Amino acid sequence: MDDRRERLRALGALVRRLRKSVGLTGKELAARAGVTQPTISQIETGQLLPLPETVERLVEGLSLSDASRGELDNLLERLREEIPRLKGGLAGREEADVARVRAASRVDSFQPAMIPALLQTAEYARLALRLGGAGQEDAISRAAAIRVEGQAVLFEEGREFSFVLTEGAVRTWPGPVSVVDAQLDRLVQLSTLPTVRLGVVPWAVQVPRLPLHGFTIFDEKASVVEMLTSEASVTDADDVRVHLETFRAFEGVAIFGDEMRELLGRVAADFRQLKNID
Repeated sequence: MDDRRERLRALGALVRRLRKSVGLTGKELAARAGVTQPTISQIETGQLLPLPETVERLVEGLSLSDASRGELDNLLERLREEIPRLKGGLAGREEADVARVRAASRVDSFQPAMIPALLQTAEYARLALRLGGAGQEDAISRAAAIRVEGQAVLFEEGREFSFVLTEGAVRTWPGPVSVVDAQLDRLVQLSTLPTVRLGVVPWAVQVPRLPLHGFTIFDEKASVVEMLTSEASVTDADDVRVHLETFRAFEGVAIFGDEMRELLGRVAADFRQLKNID
């Protein structure tokens, strides 16, 4: 942990020095690099461990000389060693996921089978991690806490989040009805945020494509597919385009706003009928 803090401080101090050397404000660097201003602030203050691709965006935004690029590359190499170590543990993987979201200005997520991590309640997150065979209960609780803490990004101005779920995803029954009921209420609440657009594809609608798997697109530049034991990061421009087209296709048949919230209310009512077998 001490080693990680040192790396965070070193990165923050270096980025801050390089930014000032080219006469940019944090807001100006964020615009050039295609990240949010809070991301720059958190990196410079040593609060955020960015993914390597985020550092690459900073390099482009700063238009670094060869010498400065070499200095940052050395630190980037150490960071690339740190990220896999973080991913070796459950909490580390959650921290890496939070860092990826924080580095993006726009997130588009399609989920056909479960509630996406950014929208989960703490209890739902624990259930999702436990049913996924995540590990010991203390590790699950810590990972769930990190996941929920990371949701603060949903409330930050200047960000855009679009979620499209199938009705099957909101009807998936992972545990006690009380947990599902609270989760559906959480979806209703989050759908009113100005940064969040949440849609559901009803069962009564013919789908435009077969929903083979869920995925999350970051700034229309990379798409992450979560699998049973790992995740796949898709960065090829043509592949990302297919993912984005698929997201737009499902978005086009989804319902939003009050109509969507009414559907969630009906689903919640159906679950409450199951309490006698909960």
